[in-house]
Amino acid sequence: MNRMNFLSEALDGLGRGYVAIPPFLIISFLAALFFVTGEGQERLQEAGERLQKSAAREHGIDELQSSLARSVAAQRTFLLTEEPRYLESYNLAVEGVEPRLEKLRLTYSGSDAVLSQVRDLHILIGKRLADLSMILAIQQKQGVPAAVALVKTSVGSDTGVLINDILDQLRDREAGEHSAAAAHWTGSLTLSRWITLSGTIFNMLLVVIASRLVWLDIRRRTALTAELRDQKLQLERQVEDRTRELVELSTHLQNVAEREKASLARELHDELGGLLVGARMDISWAEQHLAKDDLELKQRLNRVQQNLATGVDLKRRIIEELRPTLLDNVGLYAALRWQMKETCGSAGLKCIESYPDEEPRFKSEASIALFRIAQEAFTNILKHSGAKTADISLDMDDQTLLMRIVDDGIGIPVGQLTAIASHGLASMRHRVRALGGRLDVRSPASGGTMLIVQMPAENAIVQVDEPEPT
Repeated sequence: MNRMNFLSEALDGLGRGYVAIPPFLIISFLAALFFVTGEGQERLQEAGERLQKSAAREHGIDELQSSLARSVAAQRTFLLTEEPRYLESYNLAVEGVEPRLEKLRLTYSGSDAVLSQVRDLHILIGKRLADLSMILAIQQKQGVPAAVALVKTSVGSDTGVLINDILDQLRDREAGEHSAAAAHWTGSLTLSRWITLSGTIFNMLLVVIASRLVWLDIRRRTALTAELRDQKLQLERQVEDRTRELVELSTHLQNVAEREKASLARELHDELGGLLVGARMDISWAEQHLAKDDLELKQRLNRVQQNLATGVDLKRRIIEELRPTLLDNVGLYAALRWQMKETCGSAGLKCIESYPDEEPRFKSEASIALFRIAQEAFTNILKHSGAKTADISLDMDDQTLLMRIVDDGIGIPVGQLTAIASHGLASMRHRVRALGGRLDVRSPASGGTMLIVQMPAENAIVQVDEPEPT
């Protein structure tokens, strides 16, 4: 494992291009092997041409010598038998000598030393053929005995010996050349085979190295991908944990804020309300007993009474804003009707309400969430939409509770629906999500804004077997 880590670190240090080194070496070596093989083929071809030329020369020497031998044999047989067919054979053999001699001369066209021997051979063969023709002429003029007697002498025999000596020298030379060419061809073939074998082995080694490097790179990338995937999963878990903590914290803060508002509303109602009522009672007693004859005092006490009444009204409005008493004492529908009356009445907005005939018993957190969402929605309608009409409807069945708030205003821009600064929408979404629901804000083509709150009924309505909330 440590070796693999060390190799991976070393490969990382080379960069990502190290995988391309073996293929580059393979291609380069194949190109070099191609040129080397080409040169080997050229050497083999050259050696083969040498063998062919040597064989052609040997064949030419043999044919020339054979033609001379046939001409001499045919001439002597004709002298002995005087049959015309042997004379024809002689003439055919003599006619073939000259072309074969010319062909042999052409095969030695590149060697000056041998060409001198070929020229000497040409002279000697011409002399030999002239001697044969002379004997035939004597035979025709003086008869067969005179020609046979001349043949028995040394006329032409010395020339024949010289011709055979030259042909033997040429044959021996070509035998050596043939052996050298064969050895050269064998060596070139062996060298080509060894080069091909070595190249194949080296190429296979490079392929193995390339495969090994590719495998290591794939393994490294797989490990890196797995590590990145694990890190991604870990980050996602952390984000989920942080999000859950933030949601729980936000929900807790909203619940704490609602409890503090309710507690403050109760304290204002109980303590401040008691103080204000007591003060009004005392002022009423003072008006009855002390201000009968003092008109100025009576006016002052009346003004104080009016201020106390205004304070009581202010206290009532503050309490209703903090925690609507109708919500706890009468129910959600009554609280929504009161809110619509206060909002629409003061702003001159036409509001249309639609609720089910029977009101179920809502859970406390659901009723305050729906009330706050409606309160925030109508506040936004009054501030930003410029609407003339607003509708609120609430429907439910055994599975889902649905609340819609629609206005005919200017609508909400698309970019503002998810903007960070839209705290009102974010607060409404959080309240709905805390109850397992969903909030959608749409801008219909006809204009205006539609706010839809959808949540499970079991999270909003107290079930029959659930205990009464404290």
